[in-house]
Amino acid sequence: MRVILCTDFGSTFTKLTAIDTATGEIIATARAFTTIDSNVMLGFETALTEIHAMCGVRDFEVRLAASSAAGGLKMVSCGLVPDLTAKASRLAAASAGAKVVKTFSYELTSADVMEIEEICPDIILLSGGIDGGNKDVLLRNANALAQISGGFCVIVAGNRTAVDVAQETLANAGKRVVTCENVMPQFGKLNIDPAKNAIRDIFIQNIISAKGLDAAQQFMSAEVIPTPLAVFNAARLFAEGLNDESGFEEGLGELMVFDLGGATTDVYSMASGLPNNKQVYVQGLIEPFAKRTVEGDIGMRYSLGAMLDVVEEKDADILTWQAICQSNPAVLAVGEYKHFSPVEQFLATEAIRLSAARHVGFYETAYTPMGDTTIQTGKDLTQVKYVIGTGGAIIGAEDPLAILQAATYLPGDGSLLKPLSPKLLLDIDYCLSAVGLLAQQFPRLALEMMKRRFA
Repeated sequence: MRVILCTDFGSTFTKLTAIDTATGEIIATARAFTTIDSNVMLGFETALTEIHAMCGVRDFEVRLAASSAAGGLKMVSCGLVPDLTAKASRLAAASAGAKVVKTFSYELTSADVMEIEEICPDIILLSGGIDGGNKDVLLRNANALAQISGGFCVIVAGNRTAVDVAQETLANAGKRVVTCENVMPQFGKLNIDPAKNAIRDIFIQNIISAKGLDAAQQFMSAEVIPTPLAVFNAARLFAEGLNDESGFEEGLGELMVFDLGGATTDVYSMASGLPNNKQVYVQGLIEPFAKRTVEGDIGMRYSLGAMLDVVEEKDADILTWQAICQSNPAVLAVGEYKHFSPVEQFLATEAIRLSAARHVGFYETAYTPMGDTTIQTGKDLTQVKYVIGTGGAIIGAEDPLAILQAATYLPGDGSLLKPLSPKLLLDIDYCLSAVGLLAQQFPRLALEMMKRRFA
């Protein structure tokens, strides 16, 4: 039996999945608390022992891993215009699997600089100006970033006529600098893949050691990647299908994925997002087919306090559960805490509702001399066929489909372009990140696995 071991080092749990490459079946799964504060391999070994007992396999042909432990990849993006280069920068960072803590536009102020220093990011993505356009803001921001203390790396992905000077400024200040192609070389044209690849490479080269995952890396047979990137790759493969030397394999079509975690809620949309009505006009950037947003203030444990700041209904049970979770982020609503299962259900539903509203596009009316015009900002996701839910707070809930229903258009959603009547699917085996890892080397097997599970 040829077996692949896929590992996801999460912020709360380390999840292991053993896959038989001959059949594409998951033959064993296990999880243990992530021991990032001591030695991440302790939790891994606990889960691995369970895997050995379940499937009897001790020698895995391929060992793959992703990680979002210790907060994942924390980033700040800086651009010029909020709806253009700043947004392009944010999309590039998010699609690479980073947690974009803050996006800054225009010239950085002294208050902005202080805030970045407090955030203490792993990476700063610096963009600004189309090629041949404005370069002053990018250069001034490079000077400002050069004054900030910390061991972060700066990726410069702006106006090509200013990149060399910005790189020199930052390098002379002792910063690690990587340059790549402009995230927006022409007005309204996105080019985020080079920056996305640069972010992934920095994660592999630098972040692994800083997060204490170097021992895990030595055990694996390929480079550890960010967990959101693994899920991103799985979702894109599932939606688009595969066309390689072996032939064409159709995907499921347009879909969304909601990954509800303890620290963040990640939302993925694999859809064109273009208006379904010819009378509607798009305002700002046309967003990419494959999009990810990460809500750092919407989470079921570490970010619960921030989420409750925007939740209107907070009764005594919710506040009590918040206090319990703050004292023990690994606590589950089972056993002695079973009373709080309805609270978890409510909070998970709110998390999906809030994150969906932030991810999808919306309509608004513009008044012109020619009459009223409907303007679309962001992606129209009303025709998305599938919505997939993953994460313990969804899968382990008493009524997970009711939670996922909050991602669809509901009364009171107004002009939000949420899915109207998608099929709701559950990642019961937590296999999305595992399949995304598998897709790096066995894309056809990965696609077949997903279609067998979800189609």
